[in-house]
Amino acid sequence: MIVEELFIEYLFARIGRPAIQIVFWDGTQRGDPCSSKRKIIIRNPRGLRRILFDPIMGFCEGFMANDISVEGDLVEVLTEMNRGLSRNQPIHHRRCLLRWPHFRNSISSSKSRVNHHYDIGNEFYQLWLDPQYVYTCAYYYNSQTSLEQAQIAKLDHVCRKLRLKPGESVIEAGCGWGALALHMARKYGVTVRAFNLSHEQVSFARTRAAQEGLSDRVEFIEDDYRNIQGRFDAFVSVGMLEHVGAGNYRHLGQMIDRVLNRGGRGLIHSIGRNVARPLDRWTVKYIFPGAYAPSLREMMDLFEDQGFSVIDVENLRLHYVRTCVDWLARFDQASDQIQKMFDEQFVRMWRLYLAASSAAFQSGDLQLFQVLFARADNNDLAWTRADWYATEQ
Repeated sequence: MIVEELFIEYLFARIGRPAIQIVFWDGTQRGDPCSSKRKIIIRNPRGLRRILFDPIMGFCEGFMANDISVEGDLVEVLTEMNRGLSRNQPIHHRRCLLRWPHFRNSISSSKSRVNHHYDIGNEFYQLWLDPQYVYTCAYYYNSQTSLEQAQIAKLDHVCRKLRLKPGESVIEAGCGWGALALHMARKYGVTVRAFNLSHEQVSFARTRAAQEGLSDRVEFIEDDYRNIQGRFDAFVSVGMLEHVGAGNYRHLGQMIDRVLNRGGRGLIHSIGRNVARPLDRWTVKYIFPGAYAPSLREMMDLFEDQGFSVIDVENLRLHYVRTCVDWLARFDQASDQIQKMFDEQFVRMWRLYLAASSAAFQSGDLQLFQVLFARADNNDLAWTRADWYATEQ
């Protein structure tokens, strides 16, 4: 096994020799001998073959199958690995990326890909999300903020940026389980039309709207964003751009231009990257088929051709680190229930996904952008951001 061990050592050298110890099933050790608190255990020859054949995919699939395990804090181990991978991955040119078919999500493929992730059962998400089922980056206004408080704070942060006024109309593309749409109507007095491709999410959101007596002010529509019609005072999309595909950004921008009133404004909240680069193949295969996290330069395709001006960009990356850590803690607490609902491999897959997400934000591989925009000739804009933060606790 000497050759295989040396290849593992070579791979670790390629990613900057992270502070991780590698332990093989026979007790042989490689990697950093001083990192006894962070270990990757290759439990059998099959786990080793996985890594040798395809290091990233092999590690993730080996973890799912329990051929590979981790001792110590999983987020810390993955963060160490991710820092090295981020420094050593090539930067792809965006034109090359757009040739990839999964960056051009059609209406039919978008629905099947959304169903893959979001329609696996509301009971599953209920076990580890907050009571409103907000499945996007929270906003922690101090270190004592709970996940529940942080998600409400995020909803308010979005609404304050849009400076919503009673009586205005809002279009939301990709509404999840409806928390933002209901919050906008309930607290800010606006009417909302919210589009989403997930049947389970839309059904849940409609039930919540009826229970709260908001059905006359919030309409949830099970349809693709490309079919949005009408005119609105504000556009908002939180956590949907990742599913649009870079090849469709101009189409999304054209839709926003078509439906936004002259004095309207919009906000897009999306996972992003500092440079154009595809997500790893494991995430795209098992977790988010068709997903793509854009750089800010790529996001400009939404705005430039339509004459929109970017008013503000905020990066909430560190808030997403904390959000994923909170989700993972709750997921781990509910792991026995989740295993009964699915199986052990599913639990390991989702635990890896949540931990890897936290690690990607921690290492700076992923960012979280909130981009506020308006038409170029809109002069009815506030001069400062003071009102965005004045009401924070």
